[in-house]
Amino acid sequence: MDHIDEFDIQILKQLEIDGRMAYSAIATTLGISNTMVHQRISRLTEQGILTGIKPVLDEKKIGYDWGAFTGITLEKDHDSNRIIEELKKIPEITECYYISGTYTLYLKIIAKNHGHMRQILYEKIDNIPGIAKTDSIMELGCAFKRNIIL
Repeated sequence: MDHIDEFDIQILKQLEIDGRMAYSAIATTLGISNTMVHQRISRLTEQGILTGIKPVLDEKKIGYDWGAFTGITLEKDHDSNRIIEELKKIPEITECYYISGTYTLYLKIIAKNHGHMRQILYEKIDNIPGIAKTDSIMELGCAFKRNIIL
């Protein structure tokens, strides 16, 4: 396991507040050098702990009012890699997890409206060979979403 110390945690907390924060502003806030911030962020990125700085979109404000969590049952679980590659081609699928239990995969899907959701489920996902069944639960709103608290 890669080791992170208190400086790394404090830098990550600053980036959580504002991922666009200048290294110099982080350095000033934490009372450390700009070089140290740069080196720490580079190391965290190289170790795969920090995987990027990305915008967080409010899907509803850009016209995607529908969300669903969909369990996928596969005909053969060993086909999962091929099926995942096909699912990656559907931009409305924003998350995909391996899970235990009734399903093999669990998806987060966003859509513009119920017709769009139906199209994603029936015309895109159901047409992928090897998918035996889908089971969807409609999202009624996100109470909160966050990264792990350090």
